[in-house]
Amino acid sequence: KAREKTSHLGQAPEAFCISYLGRFYQDLKDRDVTFSPASIEKELIKFCREARGKENRLCYYIGATEDAATKIINEVSKPLSHHIPVEKICEKLKKKDSQICELKYDKQIDLSTVDLKKLRVKELKKILDDWGETCKGCAEKSDYIRKINELMPKYAPKAASSRTDL
Repeated sequence: KAREKTSHLGQAPEAFCISYLGRFYQDLKDRDVTFSPASIEKELIKFCREARGKENRLCYYIGATEDAATKIINEVSKPLSHHIPVEKICEKLKKKDSQICELKYDKQIDLSTVDLKKLRVKELKKILDDWGETCKGCAEKSDYIRKINELMPKYAPKAASSRTDL
């Protein structure tokens, strides 16, 4: 069988799905949750409430968000209740909805070394969004940079302390 092509950044098509569901599965095990389809479904909906950006998209695709159009959440909860590996679950999900495999992690910005002035406003907004913050009244790029520098000690203390340009 031919190896599946890996997408950009060397990620396998299901890497995003595997990573997210893997964290969810580990969270369930760490908290000693009962492995029944019903309890897993309830926990997945809870887990998805915290999801932002593309993780929220994944939750939407499997039907674990309130606004989801389809409900294939049982395609996750049932096999997970039998401890089926997340790789296998994601493979099956791909057959149900190919969009799931189009989700990829964005390249991470190293806040300790990046020159914020060289980033696009969209990237600056994304940093704030990842922190669950917005920049009210920001009109200029410099406003976003100021807001990021202001919040960095709270959200990225290591990066903030290693920066020399602040």
